[in-house]
Amino acid sequence: MLCAALALGAAQPVLAGPAAFPAALPSEPMPAVTALPATWPKSWVLIHDFNFNSIVDGRVVVVDTASPNQPLKGIVRAAQFGNSLLSVKRGEIVTAETFYTRLTRGDRTDAITLWSMADLQPRGEVVLPGGKRQQSVTYPQLFQFTNDDKWALVANFTPAQSVSVVDLDGRKVLGDIDLPGCSQIYPTGLRGFSSFCADGSLFSVALDETGKVSASATIKSVQDIDNQALFGTPAWVGRTAWFVGQRGLIQGFDFSGPLAKVMPGGFSAGTAEGGAPEWRPSGWQVINADAAGHLYVLMNPAGKEGSHKDGGTEIWVFDTAKKARTARIALKAQSIALAVTREATPHIVAARADGVIDIYDAGSGAFVRTLGATVAYNPMVITPVP
Repeated sequence: MLCAALALGAAQPVLAGPAAFPAALPSEPMPAVTALPATWPKSWVLIHDFNFNSIVDGRVVVVDTASPNQPLKGIVRAAQFGNSLLSVKRGEIVTAETFYTRLTRGDRTDAITLWSMADLQPRGEVVLPGGKRQQSVTYPQLFQFTNDDKWALVANFTPAQSVSVVDLDGRKVLGDIDLPGCSQIYPTGLRGFSSFCADGSLFSVALDETGKVSASATIKSVQDIDNQALFGTPAWVGRTAWFVGQRGLIQGFDFSGPLAKVMPGGFSAGTAEGGAPEWRPSGWQVINADAAGHLYVLMNPAGKEGSHKDGGTEIWVFDTAKKARTARIALKAQSIALAVTREATPHIVAARADGVIDIYDAGSGAFVRTLGATVAYNPMVITPVP
């Protein structure tokens, strides 16, 4: 056996000498960090990655939609069931997060974290007492600014509903406002917010300089919950929020004053084009607006009861002044979220359920590029850089 082993060894090929290998690469310094620009380009967006594969490890990714090769510019963490905001005025990304001492169990801590836009490092945090921050799949209207971005409003659910008012500059909680039967936060006036309620009404709260309620009002029957429920995330045009209903109603609300107002003249997206099933709005972030105020709505040709989160295969564009559709844009694949950049030549950013991000020319509707599934596992909410 020994002789056989020696014979086999002798039959092995002789390895080439060192001269056959390429020269060693130069050493790369670790860590290697590239600074972000002082002013973020208008082609950049934030994409909130809920990360269903590991919900405790949610994140917010900074993405350059104009870069086909290196779109991912940076990441900040948004721990489980997180929410995020972008404030160029503050120079910060602000996240609302929940942590447990044993990752998925143990003592709970809710906190707001403030991240610098310059280097994506945390500047500070505000701990939220009571373990009551609402944990749900990412909705933008669970965490909002008010008071010129100096305060944050945080939705709570215990299951009693309330909103915490947080002074970001002072790093302290100013107080809680009970919100029975109402949900979602829409910044209203200088200091305040509005919320939709389960009975179809809209409740508005104005706050004083200390964060306490100074006035409130209820507008009844602003939506038909049973037949034309509104998607919770609107398209903002200034201080006007445009909502789309599950059967195609487009309705504006004026949130510029201390209390909300329903804008006259809601109109139909004209969805009933083929009977049942029919074209209906569908997706997670289903409506967005460009800088000129045109609305972009994800539409699903197989619309029916329960299809409102399936996503759409087309984007319909609407002129709110004319109350008419002006374009239809066919998508490469069914998409669940969309946003429109603030570039001189705006682009549509469409996120698919498989994580792929596609880019379209907002004017012509032409497909421009795909970023692939390279930046987020579950891209739920897209925030353009203003």
